[in-house]
Amino acid sequence: MEQQIFTNEIILSWLQYYAKNTTVDLEHVKMIDITKKNKNVIPTVESHRTTMVFSNAGIEDIFYRLWNAGLGECEVWYNEGSEPEGQILNSKVKDMINRGINASAGMLIINSEARNTAKIGIGNDLFQKGSIHYVGSEIRAVILNKMGVDSQDDICVISGESIAIEAALIAEEGNIIAVEYNREDRETMEDNVQHFGLNNVIVIDHVDEENMQNCPVPSLVFMVASASMEQELACLTKLNPQLRVVIYTLDFQVAAGAAEILSKYGIQDIQTIQISVSRLSSSHSFKQEPAPWIITGRAL
Repeated sequence: MEQQIFTNEIILSWLQYYAKNTTVDLEHVKMIDITKKNKNVIPTVESHRTTMVFSNAGIEDIFYRLWNAGLGECEVWYNEGSEPEGQILNSKVKDMINRGINASAGMLIINSEARNTAKIGIGNDLFQKGSIHYVGSEIRAVILNKMGVDSQDDICVISGESIAIEAALIAEEGNIIAVEYNREDRETMEDNVQHFGLNNVIVIDHVDEENMQNCPVPSLVFMVASASMEQELACLTKLNPQLRVVIYTLDFQVAAGAAEILSKYGIQDIQTIQISVSRLSSSHSFKQEPAPWIITGRAL
Protein backbone atom coordinates (compact mmCIF):
# COMPACT_ATOMS: atom_id res chain seq x y z
CA MET A 1 0.00 0.00 0.00
CA GLU A 2 1.32 3.43 -0.97
CA GLN A 3 2.31 5.56 2.02
CA GLN A 4 0.98 9.10 2.02
CA ILE A 5 3.28 12.04 2.66
CA PHE A 6 1.55 14.70 4.74
CA THR A 7 2.58 17.91 3.03
CA ASN A 8 1.71 21.39 4.29
CA GLU A 9 -1.19 21.50 1.82
CA ILE A 10 -2.64 18.20 3.04
CA ILE A 11 -2.22 19.17 6.70
CA LEU A 12 -4.01 22.48 6.10
CA SER A 13 -6.87 20.70 4.35
CA TRP A 14 -7.43 18.46 7.38
CA LEU A 15 -7.29 21.44 9.74
CA GLN A 16 -9.93 23.24 7.63
CA TYR A 17 -12.08 20.10 7.57
CA TYR A 18 -12.20 19.84 11.37
CA ALA A 19 -12.52 23.62 11.80
CA LYS A 20 -15.68 23.61 9.66
CA ASN A 21 -17.25 20.50 11.13
CA THR A 22 -16.43 20.52 14.85
CA THR A 23 -16.44 22.97 17.74
CA VAL A 24 -12.87 22.05 18.70
CA ASP A 25 -10.61 25.07 19.25
CA LEU A 26 -7.81 24.41 16.77
CA GLU A 27 -5.67 27.22 18.17
CA HIS A 28 -4.22 24.86 20.76
CA VAL A 29 -3.94 21.69 18.66
CA LYS A 30 -0.71 19.70 18.88
CA MET A 31 0.03 18.06 15.52
CA ILE A 32 1.99 14.82 15.22
CA ASP A 33 2.81 12.85 12.07
CA ILE A 34 3.33 9.23 13.12
CA THR A 35 4.34 8.19 9.61
CA LYS A 36 7.75 9.38 10.86
CA LYS A 37 9.17 6.54 12.89
CA ASN A 38 10.28 8.39 16.03
CA LYS A 39 7.00 10.04 17.01
CA ASN A 40 5.50 9.29 20.44
CA VAL A 41 1.70 9.15 20.36
CA ILE A 42 0.95 8.20 23.97
CA PRO A 43 3.06 10.89 25.73
CA THR A 44 1.74 13.50 23.28
CA VAL A 45 -1.91 12.64 23.95
CA GLU A 46 -1.24 12.47 27.70
CA SER A 47 0.08 16.03 27.78
CA HIS A 48 -2.17 17.83 25.25
CA ARG A 49 -5.91 18.43 25.37
CA THR A 50 -6.21 18.26 21.58
CA THR A 51 -3.87 16.24 19.36
CA MET A 52 -4.15 15.92 15.59
CA VAL A 53 -2.59 12.62 14.54
CA PHE A 54 -1.62 12.03 10.91
CA SER A 55 -1.13 8.36 10.10
CA ASN A 56 -1.00 5.85 7.28
CA ALA A 57 -3.22 2.80 6.99
CA GLY A 58 -2.22 -0.48 8.58
CA ILE A 59 -1.72 0.52 12.23
CA GLU A 60 -3.78 -2.18 13.92
CA ASP A 61 -3.24 -1.57 17.64
CA ILE A 62 -3.04 2.20 18.10
CA PHE A 63 -6.32 2.50 20.01
CA TYR A 64 -5.56 -0.55 22.14
CA ARG A 65 -2.20 0.97 23.11
CA LEU A 66 -3.87 4.28 24.02
CA TRP A 67 -6.47 2.41 26.10
CA ASN A 68 -3.78 0.30 27.76
CA ALA A 69 -1.98 3.52 28.78
CA GLY A 70 -5.07 4.73 30.64
CA LEU A 71 -6.42 6.97 27.87
CA GLY A 72 -9.63 5.06 27.22
CA GLU A 73 -11.89 8.03 28.00
CA CYS A 74 -10.30 10.22 25.33
CA GLU A 75 -12.56 11.15 22.41
CA VAL A 76 -11.56 10.46 18.80
CA TRP A 77 -12.92 12.52 15.89
CA TYR A 78 -12.33 10.87 12.50
CA ASN A 79 -13.86 9.92 9.17
CA GLU A 80 -13.88 6.67 7.20
CA GLY A 81 -11.88 7.81 4.20
CA SER A 82 -8.47 9.13 3.30
CA GLU A 83 -9.69 12.58 2.24
CA PRO A 84 -10.89 15.43 4.48
CA GLU A 85 -14.51 15.18 3.43
CA GLY A 86 -17.76 13.50 4.38
CA GLN A 87 -19.25 12.64 7.76
CA ILE A 88 -17.19 13.06 10.93
CA LEU A 89 -17.52 10.21 13.44
CA ASN A 90 -16.93 10.47 17.18
CA SER A 91 -16.08 7.64 19.60
CA LYS A 92 -14.16 7.07 22.79
CA VAL A 93 -10.84 5.27 22.64
CA LYS A 94 -12.18 2.47 24.88
CA ASP A 95 -14.82 1.70 22.22
CA MET A 96 -12.24 1.50 19.42
CA ILE A 97 -9.66 -0.91 20.86
CA ASN A 98 -10.59 -3.68 18.42
CA ARG A 99 -10.10 -1.55 15.32
CA GLY A 100 -7.08 -0.07 13.66
CA ILE A 101 -6.49 2.61 11.05
CA ASN A 102 -7.56 1.55 7.58
CA ALA A 103 -6.84 4.74 5.61
CA SER A 104 -4.18 7.44 5.53
CA ALA A 105 -5.83 10.34 7.29
CA GLY A 106 -5.81 12.88 10.08
CA MET A 107 -7.80 12.38 13.28
CA LEU A 108 -8.35 14.46 16.39
CA ILE A 109 -7.88 12.97 19.88
CA ILE A 110 -9.37 15.00 22.74
CA ASN A 111 -8.00 14.41 26.26
CA SER A 112 -9.93 16.60 28.69
CA GLU A 113 -7.72 15.41 31.57
CA ALA A 114 -4.43 16.32 29.92
CA ARG A 115 -1.74 17.99 32.01
CA ASN A 116 0.66 19.88 29.76
CA THR A 117 3.52 19.92 32.26
CA ALA A 118 7.10 18.76 31.89
CA LYS A 119 7.82 15.39 33.48
CA ILE A 120 11.00 16.02 35.43
CA GLY A 121 11.97 13.60 38.16
CA ILE A 122 9.35 10.89 37.57
CA GLY A 123 8.76 8.73 40.64
CA ASN A 124 10.63 5.42 40.53
CA ASP A 125 7.38 3.53 41.15
CA LEU A 126 6.25 4.47 37.62
CA PHE A 127 9.11 2.60 35.94
CA GLN A 128 8.98 -1.08 35.10
CA LYS A 129 10.39 -3.41 37.71
CA GLY A 130 13.36 -5.42 36.53
CA SER A 131 17.10 -5.71 36.91
CA ILE A 132 17.71 -1.95 37.10
CA HIS A 133 18.27 0.03 40.30
CA TYR A 134 16.97 3.48 39.45
CA VAL A 135 18.63 6.66 40.66
CA GLY A 136 16.47 8.73 43.03
CA SER A 137 13.95 11.01 41.31
CA GLU A 138 15.36 14.16 42.96
CA ILE A 139 18.86 13.37 41.71
CA ARG A 140 17.47 12.57 38.27
CA ALA A 141 15.78 15.97 38.17
CA VAL A 142 19.14 17.69 38.80
CA ILE A 143 20.83 15.55 36.13
CA LEU A 144 18.17 16.49 33.57
CA ASN A 145 18.63 20.14 34.51
CA LYS A 146 22.36 19.83 33.84
CA MET A 147 21.69 18.05 30.54
CA GLY A 148 19.46 20.88 29.31
CA VAL A 149 17.55 18.61 26.92
CA ASP A 150 15.94 20.33 23.94
CA SER A 151 12.91 18.96 22.08
CA GLN A 152 15.01 18.16 18.99
CA ASP A 153 18.15 16.77 20.67
CA ASP A 154 19.74 13.48 19.68
CA ILE A 155 21.20 12.06 22.91
CA CYS A 156 23.32 9.06 23.86
CA VAL A 157 22.55 7.73 27.35
CA ILE A 158 24.96 5.11 28.67
CA SER A 159 23.76 2.99 31.61
CA GLY A 160 21.27 5.67 32.60
CA GLU A 161 17.98 3.88 32.14
CA SER A 162 15.48 6.25 33.79
CA ILE A 163 17.46 9.21 32.40
CA ALA A 164 16.93 7.78 28.90
CA ILE A 165 13.16 7.52 29.44
CA GLU A 166 12.75 11.05 30.76
CA ALA A 167 15.03 12.47 28.08
CA ALA A 168 12.94 10.71 25.42
CA LEU A 169 9.77 12.32 26.78
CA ILE A 170 11.37 15.78 26.60
CA ALA A 171 13.19 15.32 23.27
CA GLU A 172 9.95 14.50 21.45
CA GLU A 173 11.38 15.57 18.08
CA GLY A 174 14.77 13.92 18.69
CA ASN A 175 16.18 10.47 19.37
CA ILE A 176 17.65 8.69 22.39
CA ILE A 177 20.37 6.07 21.95
CA ALA A 178 20.14 3.98 25.13
CA VAL A 179 23.30 1.92 25.72
CA GLU A 180 22.91 -1.04 28.09
CA TYR A 181 25.79 -3.50 28.34
CA ASN A 182 23.87 -6.05 30.43
CA ARG A 183 21.27 -8.19 28.63
CA GLU A 184 18.78 -8.08 31.52
CA ASP A 185 19.13 -4.30 31.73
CA ARG A 186 18.42 -4.05 27.98
CA GLU A 187 15.26 -6.10 28.46
CA THR A 188 14.11 -3.84 31.31
CA MET A 189 14.94 -0.80 29.18
CA GLU A 190 12.83 -2.17 26.33
CA ASP A 191 10.00 -2.88 28.78
CA ASN A 192 10.10 0.77 29.85
CA VAL A 193 10.13 1.97 26.24
CA GLN A 194 6.96 -0.01 25.59
CA HIS A 195 5.41 0.99 28.93
CA PHE A 196 5.81 4.72 28.22
CA GLY A 197 4.81 4.35 24.55
CA LEU A 198 8.08 5.70 23.18
CA ASN A 199 9.14 5.42 19.53
CA ASN A 200 12.24 7.62 19.69
CA VAL A 201 14.49 5.28 21.72
CA ILE A 202 17.12 3.03 20.11
CA VAL A 203 18.55 0.37 22.46
CA ILE A 204 22.07 -0.92 21.73
CA ASP A 205 24.53 -3.03 23.72
CA HIS A 206 27.77 -0.99 23.48
CA VAL A 207 29.38 2.06 21.93
CA ASP A 208 31.66 1.69 18.91
CA GLU A 209 31.75 2.98 15.34
CA GLU A 210 29.94 -0.05 13.92
CA ASN A 211 27.08 0.14 16.45
CA MET A 212 26.72 3.91 16.05
CA GLN A 213 26.80 4.05 12.26
CA ASN A 214 23.02 3.55 11.93
CA CYS A 215 22.20 5.90 14.81
CA PRO A 216 21.76 9.69 14.74
CA VAL A 217 24.93 11.58 15.69
CA PRO A 218 24.38 12.68 19.30
CA SER A 219 24.85 16.28 20.39
CA LEU A 220 24.86 15.24 24.06
CA VAL A 221 25.95 12.20 26.04
CA PHE A 222 25.01 11.22 29.57
CA MET A 223 27.14 8.42 30.98
CA VAL A 224 27.62 6.59 34.22
CA ALA A 225 31.40 6.51 34.71
CA SER A 226 32.90 3.08 34.07
CA ALA A 227 36.07 1.37 32.88
CA SER A 228 34.92 1.89 29.27
CA MET A 229 34.34 5.64 29.66
CA GLU A 230 37.43 6.74 27.71
CA GLN A 231 36.69 4.37 24.84
CA GLU A 232 33.13 5.73 24.72
CA LEU A 233 34.34 9.35 24.76
CA ALA A 234 36.87 8.64 22.01
CA CYS A 235 34.18 7.17 19.76
CA LEU A 236 31.53 9.81 20.43
CA THR A 237 33.81 12.86 20.15
CA LYS A 238 35.10 11.47 16.85
CA LEU A 239 31.50 11.41 15.62
CA ASN A 240 30.80 14.88 17.01
CA PRO A 241 33.71 17.07 18.16
CA GLN A 242 31.15 19.55 19.55
CA LEU A 243 29.71 16.96 21.94
CA ARG A 244 28.28 18.04 25.30
CA VAL A 245 29.02 15.63 28.16
CA VAL A 246 27.34 14.86 31.50
CA ILE A 247 28.97 12.21 33.72
CA TYR A 248 27.56 10.58 36.86
CA THR A 249 29.87 8.90 39.38
CA LEU A 250 29.96 7.84 43.03
CA ASP A 251 33.76 7.57 42.93
CA PHE A 252 35.64 10.63 44.24
CA GLN A 253 38.82 9.70 42.33
CA VAL A 254 36.87 9.58 39.05
CA ALA A 255 35.29 12.96 39.83
CA ALA A 256 38.69 14.46 40.69
CA GLY A 257 40.30 13.14 37.49
CA ALA A 258 37.42 13.84 35.12
CA ALA A 259 38.71 17.23 33.95
CA GLU A 260 42.00 15.73 32.77
CA ILE A 261 40.24 12.90 30.92
CA LEU A 262 37.69 15.20 29.26
CA SER A 263 40.33 17.69 28.14
CA LYS A 264 42.01 14.90 26.15
CA TYR A 265 38.92 14.78 23.96
CA GLY A 266 38.49 18.54 23.53
CA ILE A 267 35.86 18.91 26.26
CA GLN A 268 36.31 22.08 28.30
CA ASP A 269 34.27 24.43 30.51
CA ILE A 270 34.16 21.55 33.03
CA GLN A 271 32.04 21.89 36.16
CA THR A 272 31.61 19.41 39.01
CA ILE A 273 28.89 19.34 41.64
CA GLN A 274 27.90 16.85 44.33
CA ILE A 275 24.25 16.11 45.13
CA SER A 276 23.14 15.02 48.57
CA VAL A 277 19.58 13.87 49.35
CA SER A 278 18.37 12.79 52.80
CA ARG A 279 14.97 11.28 53.60
CA LEU A 280 13.12 11.37 56.90
CA SER A 281 12.45 7.79 57.99
CA SER A 282 9.55 6.40 60.04
CA SER A 283 11.84 6.50 63.08
CA HIS A 284 12.14 10.29 62.66
CA SER A 285 15.78 10.16 61.64
CA PHE A 286 17.28 11.24 58.35
CA LYS A 287 18.74 8.57 56.08
CA GLN A 288 21.21 9.88 53.52
CA GLU A 289 21.18 8.42 50.03
CA PRO A 290 24.38 7.92 48.01
CA ALA A 291 25.75 11.35 47.04
CA PRO A 292 26.97 11.32 43.42
CA TRP A 293 29.20 13.78 41.62
CA ILE A 294 27.85 15.23 38.37
CA ILE A 295 30.50 16.47 35.91
CA THR A 296 29.52 18.55 32.90
CA GLY A 297 31.56 19.85 29.99
CA ARG A 298 31.33 20.99 26.40
CA ALA A 299 33.56 21.72 23.46
CA LEU A 300 34.30 25.44 23.15
